[in-house]
Amino acid sequence: MATRKTRAASFSIASNSTLIVMKAAVGFVTGSVSILAEAIHSTLDLVAAVIAFFGVKASDKPADATHPYGHGKWENVSGTVEAVLIFVAAIWIIYEAINRLIEGSAPEMLEWGVVIMGVSVVANTLVSSYLKKIARETDSVALEADASHLTTDVITSAGVLLGLLLAKLTGWSVLDPIVALLVALLIIKAAWDILNKSFGALVDARLPKEEVDAISSLINEHTSKLVEFHNLRTRKAGSYRYVDLHLVMPKTLSVEKAHSICDHLEKDLKDKLKIDYVTIHVEPCTEENCPECQINCKKRPSDLANPENTP
Repeated sequence: MATRKTRAASFSIASNSTLIVMKAAVGFVTGSVSILAEAIHSTLDLVAAVIAFFGVKASDKPADATHPYGHGKWENVSGTVEAVLIFVAAIWIIYEAINRLIEGSAPEMLEWGVVIMGVSVVANTLVSSYLKKIARETDSVALEADASHLTTDVITSAGVLLGLLLAKLTGWSVLDPIVALLVALLIIKAAWDILNKSFGALVDARLPKEEVDAISSLINEHTSKLVEFHNLRTRKAGSYRYVDLHLVMPKTLSVEKAHSICDHLEKDLKDKLKIDYVTIHVEPCTEENCPECQINCKKRPSDLANPENTP
């Protein structure tokens, strides 16, 4: 999995590097602030791709003595850094576009801009689709963030392309900085979405509600072997999912039987819901405050005590 993720990140780096050179060259030749904005946007995409490359390499390192819980959060760190960089770029684009509106200068040789924006739309569509595919298959936060950047780049490049075509056909040079401002707003939206998702894992936000509900439902399928569960906690670090919970079991259960039930539940969580790490704390119930325990302890003693009935 690590090889596929790093290969995808490397491909993104190569693609972005090529587009940056082309956009920057055409932007300076034509004097188009919208093309230069796109060059800056692609530069940030390159930085994001580089960060994603090192992020996925770092996150896939196995746990060690210094990091006993692994290195998964490096992907979230990379996503957060990418989002901050995109915010900075958007502010710069807005500043340059406003200056161009005030000065009223017009871009030249717009046909070159039309060509490069068309190439950018096609290239980034292909690369972003590839990155999304690998991100889904490997559950990589860093690659997902990189793919989101490129998807935004496709939208903004298409917008710039339309603006250049209209400016060429109508002679309204004011369309160039206006399109640049729209590009900046889309970039800010993309940055916020990435920051919201990446930073949440850094502060141990729980898994999405639908995943938590699925976990609870699976645990409830095992209630015939236990009394109840509580203190269910979930979190995610990079592509790794963590679950810990307390299981209340009849106090007459042997340690061997309780351990077997925990192993079975842990296996189900990993196999069926793709949970990477499961921690279970077992608690004995008391007859005086738990009617369910009385039923389990008094009505099914042979079933609970017989190791052969282990799930």
